[in-house]
Amino acid sequence: MKITAKGQVTIPVDIRRKMKLLPDTEVDFAISGKQVVLRKSPGRRRRGSRVVSTMRGRATKKMSTDQIMALTRGK
Repeated sequence: MKITAKGQVTIPVDIRRKMKLLPDTEVDFAISGKQVVLRKSPGRRRRGSRVVSTMRGRATKKMSTDQIMALTRGK
């Protein structure tokens, strides 16, 4: 694996999956002896929380849970 002219490197898919490195995941680099360590940034909200907070308040109609269930499941 090589570093590009822009200083970029591709993280192999098996490592991304194992470490749950999704798009937009914030990461930190640290130096440990002669090694560079990549890790998820601490304290960042999880992706699900970010998605929910982004969608909160965007509904245009007020519906009860029963009304939503009737729409999605049919009557």
